[in-house]
Amino acid sequence: MHFPYFYFLEIAGMHRGAKRIIGAKYFLQDSKTFDPNIVVSMHSHLNHGFFDLLRKEISPSLPFVVYSGELADGLGFSRHWVNPKNNLFVGPTKECCLAAQKRGMPPGKCLVVGPLLRKSFYLKTFQSRSDLLGTYGLDGGKPTYLLSTGANGVNHHAEIINSFLNLGESCQIIALCGTNHAVYRDLSKNYNNCAGIKIIPLQTIQDKEMFQLLKSVDFVFARPGAGISTEALVTSCPIIFDTSGGVMPQETNNLNFWKKYSNSVAICPKPSLLPIKMKSLEKGPPLSIVVDKSPELFLSALEGLVRLK
Repeated sequence: MHFPYFYFLEIAGMHRGAKRIIGAKYFLQDSKTFDPNIVVSMHSHLNHGFFDLLRKEISPSLPFVVYSGELADGLGFSRHWVNPKNNLFVGPTKECCLAAQKRGMPPGKCLVVGPLLRKSFYLKTFQSRSDLLGTYGLDGGKPTYLLSTGANGVNHHAEIINSFLNLGESCQIIALCGTNHAVYRDLSKNYNNCAGIKIIPLQTIQDKEMFQLLKSVDFVFARPGAGISTEALVTSCPIIFDTSGGVMPQETNNLNFWKKYSNSVAICPKPSLLPIKMKSLEKGPPLSIVVDKSPELFLSALEGLVRLK
């Protein structure tokens, strides 16, 4: 259902006109109270109707910037990211900006600024693998895998762990459960004494801990979303993509980045196959992106456009 819904939104353009936006009155009330010097959109559906509302009601010269976190072009790169009337389109990679130009954004209004990350991913301060894993009671010398989770807590942790147990693997697994308290309780209660495998379930964690984990584990298993894909890139963490249930349109964009720059892409269509699929990880240095100590280029671009009052 993901592709039909995506294409419906692409065609319908439900937010491309100011008059079609439900709740526009309250949006404008909040916007006028805040009285912005510049507006930065980070969602594909905020760049047309909302743009028109703000330009009409606040100032016709109000700068409007769009940041898209898509790593590359693909079936899921929405046409709604692009509005040639906006002041600037910025993206993490040249592939992202080229995708915007392909859909009508003037090249002179596109800028590659690198990934926009959470604070700890810029600071780049981390413990050694042994010290970090030791804080969880884990052995720094044993294979250690990180199981990620979606924003809504969807995961297949138990199925994966059972597969490792059935194959008699000896390893350590850190399982992110997010807001899925039922899975966290299940792993804590029923998988706390597994033969050959130590399981550490974690609930919602902050960016510092996530950065440390990605720098320390042997790989992360995650959906090919822009957020976790980018964080794996900047930490040089090998990633195995979870494509169970099919790939969503937006996820194809990130997979295309891997396909372009990596000799092989580790894809697992069924969670229970992870112990087998992990053997297909490319040998040698993982795909990575070097980032600065701050989003300086992005901030400088905004400063150059700020409408001073």
